[in-house]
Amino acid sequence: MPENLPRRGYTLPVFACAAAVAAYRWLQKPEPIISVSLDLLTPAEIVEIPIEQVAGLRSNLALAVTKSDPGDNLDLTRNTPLWAMVEVLPGTGEITIEGGEGIGVNPQGDPAIYRYATRLLQENLRRLIAPGENLRVTIVMPEGRKLAERTSNAAFGILEGLSLLGTTGISQPLSSPDQLKIFQAELQTKIKHLAIPASNQGLEMPPAYPLVFCIGENGLALVQSMGIDSKYVVKTANWLGSMLVTAASAGVRSILLFGYHGKLIKLAGGIFHTHHHLADGRLEIFTAIAAKVGLPTPQLQQLYQCPTTDEALGLLRTWDQAEQSVWAGLVYAEISQQIDRKAAEYIQIHTEQVVKVGSVLFDRSRQIIAQSPQGRELLSQLRQV
Repeated sequence: MPENLPRRGYTLPVFACAAAVAAYRWLQKPEPIISVSLDLLTPAEIVEIPIEQVAGLRSNLALAVTKSDPGDNLDLTRNTPLWAMVEVLPGTGEITIEGGEGIGVNPQGDPAIYRYATRLLQENLRRLIAPGENLRVTIVMPEGRKLAERTSNAAFGILEGLSLLGTTGISQPLSSPDQLKIFQAELQTKIKHLAIPASNQGLEMPPAYPLVFCIGENGLALVQSMGIDSKYVVKTANWLGSMLVTAASAGVRSILLFGYHGKLIKLAGGIFHTHHHLADGRLEIFTAIAAKVGLPTPQLQQLYQCPTTDEALGLLRTWDQAEQSVWAGLVYAEISQQIDRKAAEYIQIHTEQVVKVGSVLFDRSRQIIAQSPQGRELLSQLRQV
């Protein structure tokens, strides 16, 4: 890797899997283990992950410990211990994965261990499992419950700890300034591959369909579940302003902003780098827009006191139910349209290009709560690809 680029690391599922592999290997052959090789699957890459400790607890039960290394990133899980307890039972090769202390619980009461983490554990362990054995794997994050208090996990219904979330084993340093260059290069490559050759001229036309900008993994997962082709989907992290300008400068003429309402609302206030270390103002923006659509002053004062946009949304819904009003719909219709306007203005100011921008907002349950008119139109186009 060039010296001027940030150092990448690995996502939490990788360290959980490494600990599980180390624990099972110890049960197969009790000896010191300082690292294990893993197939990340996504990307297709074999990596070596250090193991902090491994020990047998019973003849059929072992515990191994790793520590998270997210690379050059502002990540609160840096150096967080991850434990895996692996128990061998008689069986036919089944692998059961459970969440222990510090692993969050989703609204359905299941451990917050998502598709990539489950697949990573299953496939790496299946290559090692002996005939006639079942494995019970329990992942533990001793500091997970405390760390979760500093995240937005609760906003997405994840309680009691952190989630093993992600679609890849690589943890790109999204908050490092140098990472923006990588994101921009990846965006330009995607645009080039989507460009349409102009007939008889050897030129290329902009992509025929919108690009979808998602800030993080929750948006990517929801877009994927809706069947939208991944070749049109771009992860921006918090660099929305710079990525909008890059896309417009490369010829993109329509962009769908698809994200968690507590993040995208910042754009409605003209904040185009969404990392909380740089700027917040979400409740101020929320309250101002509620005032614009006519919410009475006493209720505006209550909204402004809400600690999160999720609680503000919940308050609007409570009033709507009690009063048979439609404040939530009015407020979010204006938020989504203001996001469109501000983003289009931002692009035009910085590039002199006119780009159609639409927005789709979802809540902590990954349910869509607002679509601007342009957002609805662009989403419909993408679903027909």
